[in-house]
Amino acid sequence: MKLVYICSPYAGEVERNIRFAQEACRYAISQNCAPVAVHLIYPQLLDDMVPKERKIGIQMGLRILITCEELWLCGSCISTGMFTSLKRPNSWVYQLGKYQKRRLWSIEK
Repeated sequence: MKLVYICSPYAGEVERNIRFAQEACRYAISQNCAPVAVHLIYPQLLDDMVPKERKIGIQMGLRILITCEELWLCGSCISTGMFTSLKRPNSWVYQLGKYQKRRLWSIEK
């Protein structure tokens, strides 16, 4: 079972984006993957509007990302927070629009 990092928008329409991230996690589970969506956990513990706490949350998320086998981009746009995750090395990056998986590129660890 692959460990996959779910990367999707959070800010803006937060409630809608949370539901979307949850759907992406359910999709990953249906694909026999173990999803990790830190943006569903850390906002409960840290305030994204406090720069120091946002920075800590991003650092913790990136630490988890390096242990994942895949990074899945979910949605039709890439937010600033998602872009931060893209700059990190990972094995495979996928874009999931309406759950149509397609490989974007491979990055060596």
